[in-house]
Amino acid sequence: METFPDMLDRIREQLPGYSNAERQVAAVVLERPRTVIDMSIAKLSAQAGVSEPTVVRFCRALGVEGFREFKLRLAQGLVANVAYVHRNLGSGDDTADYINKVGKAAVEVLSSVVAQLHTDDIETAVDHLSAAHRIEFFGFGASGVVAADAYHKFFRLGIPCSAHSDSHMQCMAAGTLQPGDVVVAISHTGRAKELIENVQIARDSGATVIGITTPHSPLARECTQVLGVEIDEDTDKFPPMVSRMAHLLLLDILVTGVTLRRGKQVTDRLRKMKKALSVKRPKDLGE
Repeated sequence: METFPDMLDRIREQLPGYSNAERQVAAVVLERPRTVIDMSIAKLSAQAGVSEPTVVRFCRALGVEGFREFKLRLAQGLVANVAYVHRNLGSGDDTADYINKVGKAAVEVLSSVVAQLHTDDIETAVDHLSAAHRIEFFGFGASGVVAADAYHKFFRLGIPCSAHSDSHMQCMAAGTLQPGDVVVAISHTGRAKELIENVQIARDSGATVIGITTPHSPLARECTQVLGVEIDEDTDKFPPMVSRMAHLLLLDILVTGVTLRRGKQVTDRLRKMKKALSVKRPKDLGE
């Protein structure tokens, strides 16, 4: 059977011989191949602005019996070759293609995150973080990188905090927490068993747990508050790209809220920090 990249290559090769209507179908498939896999024939025909028989003819021209087999062959390619690099890439993509595809995916997901956020949820999280005696950021893998970035932002506000991407360190930190402390648990899937266990320990210690994760996930069910982020990215198959950026954006929003909430005390601290850093920068040496 053909793999996903081979099917896209075949579509590109056959483009000159397609009718105008078939080219409209091809354009949708080439631009959003993964989305097409989840479409019905009626939805694809509507997206392309053609009839359902046109979609069937398009599929048969590719050497498959019909739309169902066409989708099957596309789906098989999701676990092969360049699909492991980025879900939107095809084997024939050049530099301009992957620049545009990766960039477009990032812009779309960040816009989607902003649209999903609710003001009340952000204000509640900012309340918890602003009043926290101590903040712990937990995450594994790519989420561990996000946790480290959050630490670098929040420690500047004068709130004692740390970040842990090691399960044992998370466990020990969770066991020493008290009421008034906050854990921010970061996970795209919300299925990391050890993270869930460490969050449970933190809750048992009296800490508030804010989850930045997929809504209704196992992790979400263990959190005091969930900032749910729905991102269409299967990190079992693809490296975490857009989900990581979504979580970074959300934490930037939270640190901005806390900075504004804590007011002059924080701005004075940041001003002193900037002044201290200025001596580390080389003076203009000219040409």
